[in-house]
Amino acid sequence: MNSKEYRLTDFLPTTKKECELRGWDELDVILFSGDAYVDHPSFAAAVIGRLLESEGLRVAIVPQPDWHGDYRDFKKLGRPRLFFGIAPGAMDSMVNKYTAARRLRSEDAYSPDGRHDLRPEMPTIVYTRILKQLYPDVPVVIGGIEASLRRLTHYDYWRDELRPSILVDSGADLLIYGMGEKPILELVRHIENGQGWHNIPQTAMLFPASEFSPSQSEEGLGGEPLILHSHEACLEDKRKQAENFRHIEEESNKYHARRILQQVADHWVVVNPPYQPLTQGELDRSFDLPYTRLPHPKYRGKRIPAYEMIKFSVCLHRGCFGGCAFCTISAHQGKFITSRSKESILREVEAITRMPDFKGYLSDLGGPSANMYGMRGKDLDRCQRCARPSCIHPKVCPNLNTDHSALLDIYRSVDHLPGIKKSFIGSGVRYDLLLHDTGDADINRVNTEYTRELITRHVSGRLKVAPEHTSDRVLQMMRKPSFQLFYDFKRIFDHINREEHLNQQLIPYFISSHPGCTAEDMAELAVITRRLNFQLEQVQDFTPTPMTVATEAWYTGLHPYTLQPVYSAHSPREKQAQRQFFFWYKPQERQALIRELRRMGRPDLIQALFGDRTH
Repeated sequence: MNSKEYRLTDFLPTTKKECELRGWDELDVILFSGDAYVDHPSFAAAVIGRLLESEGLRVAIVPQPDWHGDYRDFKKLGRPRLFFGIAPGAMDSMVNKYTAARRLRSEDAYSPDGRHDLRPEMPTIVYTRILKQLYPDVPVVIGGIEASLRRLTHYDYWRDELRPSILVDSGADLLIYGMGEKPILELVRHIENGQGWHNIPQTAMLFPASEFSPSQSEEGLGGEPLILHSHEACLEDKRKQAENFRHIEEESNKYHARRILQQVADHWVVVNPPYQPLTQGELDRSFDLPYTRLPHPKYRGKRIPAYEMIKFSVCLHRGCFGGCAFCTISAHQGKFITSRSKESILREVEAITRMPDFKGYLSDLGGPSANMYGMRGKDLDRCQRCARPSCIHPKVCPNLNTDHSALLDIYRSVDHLPGIKKSFIGSGVRYDLLLHDTGDADINRVNTEYTRELITRHVSGRLKVAPEHTSDRVLQMMRKPSFQLFYDFKRIFDHINREEHLNQQLIPYFISSHPGCTAEDMAELAVITRRLNFQLEQVQDFTPTPMTVATEAWYTGLHPYTLQPVYSAHSPREKQAQRQFFFWYKPQERQALIRELRRMGRPDLIQALFGDRTH
């Protein structure tokens, strides 16, 4: 445990007995979590629970309730005064449970001892249906990444079908999308004041068509609404689903977005525009809540893998303006960066140094992308008129300030704290931001200085970067920079390591079977990475997840922005034909790769990969 001896009442209660220890005979909000309860700012149930607690509410968390049998876990705390909340988990439950090949993963990183039988598939739907069966009159509010990415019609890879808004499948009363601090507090105010919920920003609701007209306007909710093709129209025509997605993504990345409406059978899904990004003070408040930073005592003696990974790490900011085609971060956190204050970051680091098992090494000072801290548009008025999903693709926006000065100051301030021996950067680094010529000599100098400091002082032997592919055509589809930039960064990395007599590795991440990628592209990737002396480890097969450009292209066969056809590897054979090229260096893969290259008519690549070792 921590150097401070925590009592059971220092955690949010999880049982009736723990409520009684606090003298509570009634609860205001009960949260049901798909993850184990870790009282830490990286776990959503803890964040929302602590935030509501700070408003004077009595909040309990039921982590990983048993959804079988008599539902006793759903009944043990009774009915809350305000609402039930569903926090399905820090990771999408289906990605958490299954690989891209739809095989069961070996462990659930967010469960004690990695057990993968403690949460159902789609806990948002399962938990909500049980609660509505037991307490039909108590509102159920859903949120987290699972609900956020399924707020409108979406493709479900695991069932291989188009599904309507998760509001339809779950029966929930309200959906909060994105990061939930602002809407959850506003919801509480509305309920306490006896107001309706229909006009709370960053929420979605389902209305019977008999009670809602698309022409209804709500003051302060984006003016003229955006009306999408209906769910039924998308079922009949994939082109309409692709058209819908472009509008959804653009609205999700606007500073001033419109209300989005979609008809599903005899109902309307109404998605209110999001709040503007949190201010620095609001984000600091969220991170400064009185977390114990520990798993609940009920897990004593058990290992929670995800907690072990982030135990000694610090998140510096929210948001990501990369807009990568396969990534859901901007759809959930948004593209606008909100950075914590230096003071808030240092307070969290100091709290970590007081943990008895801390040895002086921070595993990560990072965020969704490690080096976007403090970055924003120089002219915010221009940002507020912009609908681009990425600020750095197809090229870095001239209005983006890519100055790394503030981040460099954070690193140095953290490293000067007593008890800190070394701080590492475990999050992925955007090297295109480091290499970008800003046209400002001072900023270019600072960014060069940051690059050197990163490589010499903050790499734990291995620096993770994500070129994702070597083909510029595929990278264009991914919204990633040319592979030439990776060559440039590797040259700098190797040069600095030689100068400083360091023996460090650059670890690149790559994806196979991304829309637009062929087996021949993967064969060429194998040859290029072989020439660079990489034997790839950090690789993944593309997994279609809701609310990404890549998933829409994979499902519809069309690029949502151009409506032009896009090839995707769909069958297990096609996907394996691509994935196997990652492992050209394994003797057991050689003959299969040679057969595939002969089928392509590429004997030149056989020679480049294997030379005379073709048997």
